[in-house]
Amino acid sequence: MINIDSTEFSDSPKTLKRIFLGLSSRQVASEYQRDKEKYTYYEKLPVNRCGKCHGVPPLGFSVLILLLTRPFSNALISEVKCMGLKLLTKLLLPFSVMFIEPEAGVAKPLKLGDRGTSDVIVCLRKEEARPEWFYSHSSILLQKSKYFADQLAHPESRTYIEIHCSDSDYDHHVNFLKLLYLPEDLILDSWGSVKTALGVLQVAAAFHCEQIIGSCVQYLEAIPWADKEEEEILKVAMELGPIAMPILARVQPVDLSATKNVLISAIRYATNGEPCPPWGDEIKTSAQEQIEYMLGDDEETPLVKADDEVKLELKLGLSKMFSSFEKDLSSLLLRSDFASEIAENKILQSLSDLNWICNILPKMDLMRDFVSNWAKLSGTILEVVDDEKLDSLMWGFKVKLIEVTAKVLEALGYGNVILPAPCRVHLLKTWLPYIRKMKPLLDSKSNENAGFAHKMDEDLCQNIEGAIVSLVLALPSNDQADILADWMSTDQLRYPDLSEAFEVWCYRTKSAKRRLVEGLDRVGKTTVSL
Repeated sequence: MINIDSTEFSDSPKTLKRIFLGLSSRQVASEYQRDKEKYTYYEKLPVNRCGKCHGVPPLGFSVLILLLTRPFSNALISEVKCMGLKLLTKLLLPFSVMFIEPEAGVAKPLKLGDRGTSDVIVCLRKEEARPEWFYSHSSILLQKSKYFADQLAHPESRTYIEIHCSDSDYDHHVNFLKLLYLPEDLILDSWGSVKTALGVLQVAAAFHCEQIIGSCVQYLEAIPWADKEEEEILKVAMELGPIAMPILARVQPVDLSATKNVLISAIRYATNGEPCPPWGDEIKTSAQEQIEYMLGDDEETPLVKADDEVKLELKLGLSKMFSSFEKDLSSLLLRSDFASEIAENKILQSLSDLNWICNILPKMDLMRDFVSNWAKLSGTILEVVDDEKLDSLMWGFKVKLIEVTAKVLEALGYGNVILPAPCRVHLLKTWLPYIRKMKPLLDSKSNENAGFAHKMDEDLCQNIEGAIVSLVLALPSNDQADILADWMSTDQLRYPDLSEAFEVWCYRTKSAKRRLVEGLDRVGKTTVSL
């Protein structure tokens, strides 16, 4: 180890700093050639066999630091090899005070933008904007980034590296350069937002900085995302590929077994007739919405739909719903507060649950179970709702009954559910008079009171009318005749309008009679010929 008494050349730090500070290695060599006497002075400094001068604190460690930094190692050595190692060593040691704390002997951390210690400039060039110079250090760039290491390997890029960036990601490039100088254990705590981490992640990936990439990924994997942030994160992660895959852990598809278990648990909760305090029906309503969403059309839905456990759970839930509804219905007129808002809300909630499950069952090919149960319960329902006590009450409940019945009629009328003709006739003859009575009554109350909210909207009316026409035309001709005769014998011919069914029935009846006559003629002719 070489130790030099800095007092023997009092102006050495000041002189050499002034000469070398901010100069390139080529300029240093040129300076040496112009003023050899100044450097010869340092070459002649006495050094004993142990490399130590009397009363001098050791500065040998600074040589190691110095030789590992580019402006006074690779660059300078390559340019001034002719000086000789002894001269170069003595030349550099006094200059090492820029890097060594004189009192503690501990290396000062390098800082981005420190022109005094910088040996390479990173230039960020934006579109149609003035380029920005960042005074950097090759030792940092080499250690942290494979891209910069490759650039610094080229002689023309040893002191100047130019990077082109857009206005939108300029700040992310600046943050990236600053993070290169931050200790690894502090990087994770430096992210202020998902947007910042995501932007820096893209820059770090482009510059192959594994340390910053790892910190970005760790932060984004753990932090909560807003909806808009999630869309952007998914987009960027897919573009970056495997290095960003840990970020996607929360949105990766789960296996079928896990999906099925979650769905079954949600069905159990959604079909529970009792509210969960203190949230009431909010959680159940949320579960119902998510079940409907989960059973939407996608590549995994057919597998879930075909699962026997899911179907069994839905059947059990349907049975619980009908039991709860029938119980509330039968006790409605027995309650002393049947006219209260609480009583109406309770029975209306049970009916709303049935209306919801009508949207689920067709996706699972289980609508037949609902239609069969509704057909059995229809008589009881109308017996209660037609009671004189409810003549001017529970309009919301009455309209909801029609909405549920419409779905039953559609399922039968369009062939989605197959039931025997007697069952279809029973349903039609049970509900057609009620619908025919309620439509003008609801319209009348709406006309009388503009604030009356309970009425059959146009879409509902059209759906019911179309379903009834299809249902009538699918019945045996004698049953069609009974229903059409009943329809024409009332004053309410306008709704539902069965004129289309009547026209088809007339055509079929006449055609059937003609076919019968023609058939009898053929039989008679055959008998005569015999």
